[in-house]
Amino acid sequence: MSELNLNLGYTIFCEDVRVEASQHLSLMGVFHQIVVPQLPITMIKFGIVTHWTGQGQYLSEVRILTPDKMQTVAVSQPASFEIPPGGYSDNVTVFVNTTFPQSGAYVVQILINSSLFAEKILPVLVPEQNPFAEIDHIN
Repeated sequence: MSELNLNLGYTIFCEDVRVEASQHLSLMGVFHQIVVPQLPITMIKFGIVTHWTGQGQYLSEVRILTPDKMQTVAVSQPASFEIPPGGYSDNVTVFVNTTFPQSGAYVVQILINSSLFAEKILPVLVPEQNPFAEIDHIN
């Protein structure tokens, strides 16, 4: 098997992605964690943007796993992308009605040509009901 000429520059989580007339991407609601008042939570739209450098043609898939990696929350259809010599490619995956059943560090897996290429952590948190609990004893 030949070695991949591929580098994952960054991964961005967001609420939605739009391709403008200029072919630029507009990302709405960029986040690094999901903070909700209660669980489970269903996100109507959830986007993942990956930025690739290198060269060649590849098949990408994205999977979201529960914190214990025992259950799949969502999985994308395989998507083909090509990186021209000296260029880059942005791959956009949008999930619809994604439910996160519990809090924890969800695992976002990025597969290239059906093999695991990278894992990113997406924390899902429920904040404390009383955010001032720690300073109440001061007064």
